Formats: sequence, C-alpha cells, structure tokens
Amino acid sequence: MSKYLTFGELMLRLKSPGRERFLQSPSLEATFGGGEANVAVSLANYGLEAEFLSVIPSNPIGDAAVAELRRFDVGTGRIIRTDGRMGIYYLETGANQRPSKVVYDRAYSAFSLFDPSGYDWEKIYKDVKWLHISGITPAVSALTKDASLMAVREAKKRGVIVSLDLNYRKNLWKYGVDAQEVMKELTALSDIIIANEEDCQKSLGLKCESNVEGGKLEADDYKRLSDSLLTQYPNVRLVAITLRESKSADINFWAAALNNGKEFMVSRKYEMYDIIDRVGGGDSFSGGLIYGLNELGSDREALEFAVAASCLKHTIDGDFNRVSIDEVMKLAKGDGSGRVQR
Repeated sequence: MSKYLTFGELMLRLKSPGRERFLQSPSLEATFGGGEANVAVSLANYGLEAEFLSVIPSNPIGDAAVAELRRFDVGTGRIIRTDGRMGIYYLETGANQRPSKVVYDRAYSAFSLFDPSGYDWEKIYKDVKWLHISGITPAVSALTKDASLMAVREAKKRGVIVSLDLNYRKNLWKYGVDAQEVMKELTALSDIIIANEEDCQKSLGLKCESNVEGGKLEADDYKRLSDSLLTQYPNVRLVAITLRESKSADINFWAAALNNGKEFMVSRKYEMYDIIDRVGGGDSFSGGLIYGLNELGSDREALEFAVAASCLKHTIDGDFNRVSIDEVMKLAKGDGSGRVQR
C-alpha cells in the first residue's frame, strides 16, 4: 500500500492578467487548479505516488486538464470521464489594500452532478494508504456531499489514513445543508485535521479569541482551540492550524501550529512581502505536511517543512506549488536570502 489519494474537483482557472481588474483588458489567463488536485501535485513533486480521484468531462477541455495532471506525474487512472462541463473559477489578484476576488462558476459541473453510486470504492482504494479531502468537496452539491461521506467511510473500513482540510467556503454551501452538520461527521472520521481559525469556527463551531483581522495572533489561543478539537473528536490524532497575519494583499506573515495531543508546537514565522499568488497556499501546506508526516523524522520537522513549502508557494503564479524537496528544506533550515543560485 503506497499510494496517496486525493478526492475533489479539478477546475479551469481563468485569471485576469497581472493585478488587473476582471476584463480590464479583454483576456483571461487559463490554467487549472483545485484544492485536492493542488495537494496531489505537491505530493508528486516530492516523489510520492499520488493519485487523483475526480469526475472530469469527456471533451477537449477535460483532456487538457487530465494532461496537465499527468505532466506533474499525478496518477489519473481513477478519474471518471463523463458528459458535462468543467467547473470554473475566476480570479482577480488584489494589491495592497484591495483584496483578491474569486468568482465560482461550478454549478451543474460534471463533478457536482455525478451519482455517488458510480464510484467503485473497492477499485479506487486498491493499494491506497492515505486519503486527503477538504471541506470544499462536500460544499459543492448534495451529491458531492454524499460522495465525500462515502469516500471517508470507505477509507476507514480499509484502514486508510484520512487527512481533512476543513477549508470552509461560504460561497459554496448553497444547497440547503448546514456545513457544521456535514463537517462534524467528516471530522469525527478523520485522523489528521488541517484548518485555520475561521475553518474551526464555521465548520465545527469552535472559536478562537485571537484578533485575526487586526493582524494579531496569540499562540495560547491556538493551543486552546486545538486542545478543544482533540477532546471533542477523539479519533483525531493530530491538528495543524495555519496562522496567517494578513497586513494587506501583498504582505502576509505566515506560520502554523501543530498539536498531537502530547505536544503543542509553533513553527517559524515567515514575513512575506510582494506576494505573487496566495491561492493554493493552504493546499501547499497540506501537501508539505502529509509528506513530512510520512517521510521526515518528527512532527516538528513535518510542521516546518509544510510551512516553508507554503511560504514558497506564495512566490509562484498558479494553483500548483512547483517546488522541490531541496528548495523547501533549504528554506526550512533558514536559507531565505533569495540569492541567485549558480
């Protein structure tokens, strides 16, 4: 059992050029992205055998999407091809005090309309040791909610480790189901939880006292928050909480905390100026953490690797984190000078 499986929707990403407003000039940059696909790309970049489970339309756009995953050595044999359309998201990158904007166009996509009975879980979980899913997937539609619950239940039946990024998206929970009802059940079935303070509040009803909007984060608050999660969900063995101090669209301070029930630890903090693209930052953290927990010697090393990987992602345009283990390790060990490598 060696495969790492991620489950979610791969979308067409249409972005305005540079820092322009939507259609300020008559063009949009087309790439692909999506939370769980982003994690799969990170894992493949680190040399792990990553597979992506999704539903992608049988048309030339879908063909290009699958080809893009293959280019990063992500396994696509579990992807289901059907009639329908790709989900789309539009991105306008902010600057200084103007925030970035995301507009979703994913209603009635092939992924959102797929009947969960069409997933062959016995085949899907063959040789799989780890499943990663996020709160985005059950938020897309009632059918994807059912599929998410089935995916996690079937994983647990087979002894597959489950990591869950709570990833609350208020613009997606629109089909009449309470997010907390679904996410509490998924959390109770998961082994690893990844979140930020808003995710914990909106998805699980857990509150953090830190003044995040004011740019002030207190480690003690996050210890209490993660302790509470571990107490309420005894099946969870580890909680990782990302700590983003957002000064502006261009300037963020970035760190994370990890609580494994025995020890609470806070990572090094990175001061990030002139951010290129923060979309996918959380996914790059998830990918780094999964790699670190499986391939490095301690939870502390896994945490520092994940935070460094995510820091680097903020320098890269697009959803995918195009970094190597060596690059992440150098930053995690303190080499953040940015000097030319010759």
